[in-house]
Amino acid sequence: MSRLIVISNRVSAPTGSTSGAQGGLAVALQSALKARGGLWFGWSGQTTDQFSGQIDFQRAHGVTTATVDLEEQDVEEYYNGYANRTLWPLFHYRIDLAEYQRDFAEGYQRTNERFAETVRPLIEPGDAIWVQDYHMFPLGAELRKRGAKNRIGFFLHIPWPPRRLLATLPEAVDLVANLFAYDVLGFHTAEWCESFCDFVRAEMGAEVKDGVAYLGDRQVKLLVDPIGIDAEEFKGLAGSTRARLTYRQMKDSAVGRAMIVGVDRLDYSKGLEERFAGYEKFLEDHPEERKEVFLLQIAPPSRGAVGSYQRIRSALEGTAGRINGAHADLDWVPIRYVNQGYGRDVLAGVYRAARIGLVTPLRDGMNLVAKEYVAAQDPADPGVLILSRFAGAANQLDQAVLVNPYSAEELSDAIMTALRMPRDERIARWRSMMDVIEREDVTWWLDRFIDALMGEPVPA
Repeated sequence: MSRLIVISNRVSAPTGSTSGAQGGLAVALQSALKARGGLWFGWSGQTTDQFSGQIDFQRAHGVTTATVDLEEQDVEEYYNGYANRTLWPLFHYRIDLAEYQRDFAEGYQRTNERFAETVRPLIEPGDAIWVQDYHMFPLGAELRKRGAKNRIGFFLHIPWPPRRLLATLPEAVDLVANLFAYDVLGFHTAEWCESFCDFVRAEMGAEVKDGVAYLGDRQVKLLVDPIGIDAEEFKGLAGSTRARLTYRQMKDSAVGRAMIVGVDRLDYSKGLEERFAGYEKFLEDHPEERKEVFLLQIAPPSRGAVGSYQRIRSALEGTAGRINGAHADLDWVPIRYVNQGYGRDVLAGVYRAARIGLVTPLRDGMNLVAKEYVAAQDPADPGVLILSRFAGAANQLDQAVLVNPYSAEELSDAIMTALRMPRDERIARWRSMMDVIEREDVTWWLDRFIDALMGEPVPA
């Protein structure tokens, strides 16, 4: 079996604990490496005065990590700049927030070259290399320049934007051309894959045939491969001692009211302002339900150095305060708004206690919170998932109550539908979604991609 080398922007050292507030992708990659064996390389999250390429190796709980520190300029131009102020908003259809600066693009390229130079000596013949996400479009090409003959795959965890939007990026063609250095490109949905094909055909003259894109003498296999969670592990978390204590804590604090929960990184793509507007519309439309429900919104801060994230935090705090001021009573507050992260076992207890899971991003590559919410439910009395039709997860979880998150009225109606849904229907919808989550789990996602990367047949 080939060793797997995972390369990503940030590396999360395994702790062996369920109490850490880790993102869904980090948990999925750890599961993949435990199953396959290998190495996880990337940025430590720390800075240094001068880049040296010195690698910090750690091994814990079956996963070996290798991290490097970056210079402040690298972080500002590559991470805060090109990755999060140029590519992230553009790929999430927020062209109004995208910033195009040459310094950002140059820093992005320079940092990818540094990553390639540093990781190249760690790569052995026969290793399979798997590069993750939009931070590292050029990495495969830089490894090829340094003599890497290995099979190299790339997975995009965010949406691929429509051609006309991507064409606004000054160096779009050069950036996308880097992807033809890979052997396999993975996308969560057919829509994102089709948008990629449209761009390379129209803007670059590429040919796409039978799931392979051809550009000159280069070719890359295209794969639609939606990421999953470790369903069995998360079901186990929902039954853990800490989850049960959290469940009881939430039920006691609800005082018989139905809890609606949202758990999202503080990001404009998550549709939090629109979610609050839809919830407020529900309170206005159904005054008889006002004190029967409350919304718990958990929104850990992220990317605090980027101005647009500072603005959304301020806006949400103001909106939550306004709604509470207008609708609260002595014994009831409509929104509990929390700006911190929690461990996965705690979240499992919160999810199980919630009558409704509200997952309404404006645009999302997948969204694993939706899958974790379903996996945490009590099979005999499950809650209802309200899910944005613009999240990649909507393609698999079509038994959720699907909504247009831009419509406050539609969100209001969906909340009422979920509250009134009879138990038999809730169970039937949950069972259908849980079957998908268990069948198409993180191991299924990993195996399909590695099979494609190594030239093996990929199951439908």
